[in-house]
Amino acid sequence: MASPSAAPAAAPAPPDNHRPPGPLLLLLEGRAPWEWAAMLAATPWLRRLPKGDGHPVLVYPGLGANDLSTAPLRGFLRHRGYPAHGWKQGFNFGPRVGVLEAARERLERLWQRYQQPLSLIGWSLGGIYARELAKEFPDRVRSVITLGTPFAGHPRATNAWRFYEFVSGQGAPHPEQLAAIRQAPPVPTTSIYSRTDGVVAWHCSVDQAGPRVENIELHASHVGMGMNPLALYVIADRLAQPAQAWQPFEAAGLRRWFFRTGMPG
Repeated sequence: MASPSAAPAAAPAPPDNHRPPGPLLLLLEGRAPWEWAAMLAATPWLRRLPKGDGHPVLVYPGLGANDLSTAPLRGFLRHRGYPAHGWKQGFNFGPRVGVLEAARERLERLWQRYQQPLSLIGWSLGGIYARELAKEFPDRVRSVITLGTPFAGHPRATNAWRFYEFVSGQGAPHPEQLAAIRQAPPVPTTSIYSRTDGVVAWHCSVDQAGPRVENIELHASHVGMGMNPLALYVIADRLAQPAQAWQPFEAAGLRRWFFRTGMPG
């Protein structure tokens, strides 16, 4: 995982197709309360989804958010039979001094507690933690699911970049660090993204092709993605995959009206 003390490097502007979402998409982030309301309305349907095998799940919040933001998601997971845990570090203001060490320790403690690999779910910046920890501790991680996480493209292709610089005290990563972040973890990895994301350019959430790597597109805002019923459906489906027999998500039948999979054109 990249060291927070590394000196920032001047980075070139992002490519034309990796610019931050425009003002209209940013305004559409106002739909987040409706996604929360949709989650409540869909609760009877969501509770009919199959129960999981009960393996532990660790959830990381997005930039500027804390465990309160992931409480609805973790509550949903517990109803599905998973011990779901927050990251326990307050607000996520980036990989400042001590944050990465505490994240490693939290993962290790939960692994020792349950004596089995955890699934890691990261929302936005939280997904970077999830991916990097899975690379560092592949024997402790069963799978990774990210929600609107900007691991590909240029980090300035988001509308949160200036806020990130302000609260984290860091600049753009070195090109070598960016290349490392783009690499997928060596465990089953799912990237959930939306072309109507008003914070992160959707291109930045598309992972490279691989036998245990998948991209799932749905309609959601960035701020409301962790409460969106469609995202919750995908998360439940992915966590229910057998540890040794993981299969990619199929957007077939009725699913094809709500989801897209594969590499986008």
